[in-house]
Amino acid sequence: MFAPRHHRAKLRARHVRNLNSSRRTRIREHTKARRSIARRNPIQPFDPSEDWYEPTGESGYRVLVKKPGYGYRHVVTPDQIRSRLDMLPKHFIKDLEIVQLGCMTRKKHRFPCYGIQWGCAIYLYPFDESLEEDFDRPPPNELVIEAKMFGGRFVQPTPTTWKLIWTEKSARDFQLNNVLIHELGHLIDLRNTSYTDQERFAEWFAIKYGYLPSGGKSKSSRQGLRKVRRRHHGV
Repeated sequence: MFAPRHHRAKLRARHVRNLNSSRRTRIREHTKARRSIARRNPIQPFDPSEDWYEPTGESGYRVLVKKPGYGYRHVVTPDQIRSRLDMLPKHFIKDLEIVQLGCMTRKKHRFPCYGIQWGCAIYLYPFDESLEEDFDRPPPNELVIEAKMFGGRFVQPTPTTWKLIWTEKSARDFQLNNVLIHELGHLIDLRNTSYTDQERFAEWFAIKYGYLPSGGKSKSSRQGLRKVRRRHHGV
């Protein structure tokens, strides 16, 4: 969706910080990034170019907005994020302290993702101003299915290039009802320890509490129906 992108494979990154023992019991010291372009070993350290927000234990969360970066734009507003989270049971957001609308950087071009969960924070990333993502290799079936679920449309301008086209509505739908809910699923998942199990839970959570409640059962409400998966590109 930004500059020429490649498809992302699922990425989970572990970032161990020197937190005191009481916080360790409350917050998992992991970074989980959704669908990166790089196939990385999920056990290897990964240091995202993000601000780390130390958990405070206070109730409630803040929504922070950073400039999206040249050529990019945010597709949701703080009020839309709050309204979406208000639809969820309160215990789902009790440990959430920050939702940040982040900026696109050179590093994120190399390892792009739609969002990550890190500690007590969820980071959502901007879309290309054109709402179009370019691919120089065939997109994975998972992405094709997920994009269709939320109204994204794939076209193939040439035999060797692919383009994912969003509308204002579908991009907003995708970020609020898929990315945001998926990352929240990671934050509340204190049971699963393996990468596969964590991703399976987050995908289930995003479908149950994001896709279905927002119209997933109605063919007229979205352009596609099915299952779920990804977004983002890199140079």
